[in-house]
Amino acid sequence: MSHNSQPASSHTRKLNSAVQLSFDDPGDFQRASQGLIATLEGGKVMMGDHMVWDTARHDFVREGGEAPETVNPSLWRQAKLNSNHGLFEVMPDVWQVRGYDLANITLMAGDTGWLIIDPLTNAPAAAAALKLANDTLGERPVKAVIYTHSHSDHFGGVLGVTSAEAVAAGEVEVIAPVGFMDEVVNEFVIAGPIMGRRAAYQFGIFLPPGPQGHVDCGLGTAIGFARSDLIAPTDVITDTGETRVVDGIRIEFQNTPDAEAPAEMNFFFPDKRLLCMAENCTHTLHNLYPIRGAQTRDALAWSKYIQEALVMWGDDTDIMFASHHWPRFGQEDVKQFLTMQRDVYRWMHDQTMRLANLGYVPTEIAEVLRLPSEFTQSHVQGYYGTVSHNAKSVYTKYMGWYDGNPANLNPHPPIESANRYLEFMGGADEVLTKAKKSFEEGDYRWVAQVVNHVVFADPTNSAARQLQADALEQMGYQAESATWRNAYLVGAMELRDGSPDWGRIPTRDAGNALSIEQILDVIGVKFDPDVYSSGVGEINLEITDLGEKHVIGVGLSAIHHTPGRLSEGARASVVTSRGALARAMNEPDLEGFETTGDQAMVADFFGSLQVYTTANMIEP
Repeated sequence: MSHNSQPASSHTRKLNSAVQLSFDDPGDFQRASQGLIATLEGGKVMMGDHMVWDTARHDFVREGGEAPETVNPSLWRQAKLNSNHGLFEVMPDVWQVRGYDLANITLMAGDTGWLIIDPLTNAPAAAAALKLANDTLGERPVKAVIYTHSHSDHFGGVLGVTSAEAVAAGEVEVIAPVGFMDEVVNEFVIAGPIMGRRAAYQFGIFLPPGPQGHVDCGLGTAIGFARSDLIAPTDVITDTGETRVVDGIRIEFQNTPDAEAPAEMNFFFPDKRLLCMAENCTHTLHNLYPIRGAQTRDALAWSKYIQEALVMWGDDTDIMFASHHWPRFGQEDVKQFLTMQRDVYRWMHDQTMRLANLGYVPTEIAEVLRLPSEFTQSHVQGYYGTVSHNAKSVYTKYMGWYDGNPANLNPHPPIESANRYLEFMGGADEVLTKAKKSFEEGDYRWVAQVVNHVVFADPTNSAARQLQADALEQMGYQAESATWRNAYLVGAMELRDGSPDWGRIPTRDAGNALSIEQILDVIGVKFDPDVYSSGVGEINLEITDLGEKHVIGVGLSAIHHTPGRLSEGARASVVTSRGALARAMNEPDLEGFETTGDQAMVADFFGSLQVYTTANMIEP
């Protein structure tokens, strides 16, 4: 951690020591380790000289005893469960590799090769997992890949298990739920730069592991340090009840849009009595809205999908696995697990809206809702999502950002508000004097809230930055949620040491999987009309490798798009490939473009596309 990192305060020690693990089911530790048959030699995933993953970074959790004073004991328990790693047999012909990425990769032996379910976040981790399986179980070719849903930890490592060429040649099929590509573009390309920046808080990417730093991510130990890639699906599941036979393996599908992801599906293997619940049911209370940012999820639909899965397959399932954590074994155990998962999302939905209809605003609802005592199992505790921010998310899903109080309809933005607050409060020194007293009393939430005004009014005020960092740090030490802990500790670290310089914000390599319309949607988001100066006009676009024709129109500070034809009145024409157009989103040199007509307009247009860097982004 930072050289100014502080130990747990007396208030934090008292709070953490009072945590009662009434849900401490020892069966979790048996399930999390059951079936282990091999581990990755050295516990490292490398990409050349670059370390993508190192299990040794969290040995302090794996080998530790009681929770340190700086870690909530409930989160410490979850971290110890997540620290299990290796190749696990789920049942005959079904294995998972866990603990070398945030997510799991599942491998099933078909008639002639592997069916891969969710190829992790990055190619090096996926390749290492596949090699571990091949070395241990005997080598098989990959015949099919299933993406359970549209989050990058479930597709980003696909190039580690197959290639775009093999998929294009029909040697490997890629199966995904309906809407998959649109949602990947919406969530991880259009909103990719800011979501990536905020993900650094949620996952604690730059926090050094240790009792005062990174401990866990709730869904898994950590995220690997490598980019995500994408191959577009070749087969899309559009309706619940669809079936497929994949390399001899029978599969029945259930579409679950707008539950844990906008495009997601559960599926059942009837010949194996085996159920995959994707990320709709894991060993944590999940997010209805992740703090990295995303579309708000539908808690009511989520609960109904779990009930539907119970009705469809509950009596025929002996083992259930998911995209994170460990399986559940035995029909009754599976049904009890699904029942409690079903009820917790319905409870959050119904009780939030009951209070909303009584006039409570989101912050008030979040303050009064507490997980009822009947939710006694660890898999509904808030290691990833929390009741607090999930309740606010249910409200927002129905009511939007406005809480109904006209005073909050058009408030001043943060810096202007901060200056006015300080003037009313008697100045920065007066605020800090009172805030220090609140800190000594253990009211860290208030310290972080009120000192935030001082930091925004004067980011160079070192005393304010240190005091807010100290408060955030203690809140992190107390947090049961891994994502809250990470966000608090990253905030403290950046207040003390400054923000890490990422240079250009890293993006996922998805261009060759996107349609031209999707690429142009991204270009529209990156278009800066204040930089562009060539005026209204059209650009004809011919995509040679796809045989497609398009028109890009530049209008009144916005672009528009017409597919399927060229314009006789276009000012310029571009002949290029999909890959070159995708590169042009980020590189102004226009390599691979054959341009005729008004070449200056084309150069001006693509030169006006925003490049996202640490320097030009406002801090979250």
